[in-house]
Amino acid sequence: MTPEYAADIRAAVDVLHRGGVILYPTDTVWGLGCDATSPDAVRRIFDIKRRADAKALITLVGSFSQLERTVDGIPEVAYQLIEYSERPVTIVFDRPLPSARIAPELLAPDGTIGVRVTSEEFSRGLCDTFRKPLVSTSANVSGEPAPAVYTDISPEIIGAVDYVCLSRRDEAAVPGSKPSSVIRLSEDGLFKILRP
Repeated sequence: MTPEYAADIRAAVDVLHRGGVILYPTDTVWGLGCDATSPDAVRRIFDIKRRADAKALITLVGSFSQLERTVDGIPEVAYQLIEYSERPVTIVFDRPLPSARIAPELLAPDGTIGVRVTSEEFSRGLCDTFRKPLVSTSANVSGEPAPAVYTDISPEIIGAVDYVCLSRRDEAAVPGSKPSSVIRLSEDGLFKILRP
């Protein structure tokens, strides 16, 4: 990790610890993020996106061990889906671990939780340094296109957050940059593709 990445991550984590909302690059598109255990911060993201509370948000973790500290009853096939998927994949699991203290606002009405394990250097470093799951949702007003690059983000979104990460701002669009695929995976290993 470069010194610039490390300094940017430290600044972002400081804001996260204070309950703030950040704008950061992920393994898919630019995202809005906050502490996934803070109901107040999560509600702020819903307000920024002007999104209905009934629509659950994705939780981002940086490793399998962090996933295991977040989700209860992970079927073995989940590890294979994450490791061998050609693009980032979010898995909707049956429930979080109570000890993870995930904000209820992140869960779907049926109690399920959508989690993605990021392998991208910056967002993984952010998760590892923060040591808690992050919210990851595209940095756009609900219904508008997800921003593949920093220059796609609207001034309204930029002005609404507490910290805008400096890293990866100058990148051009990567062909095919888009939100992750989403798979519903129950504890017994049955799965259904929710977003290809």
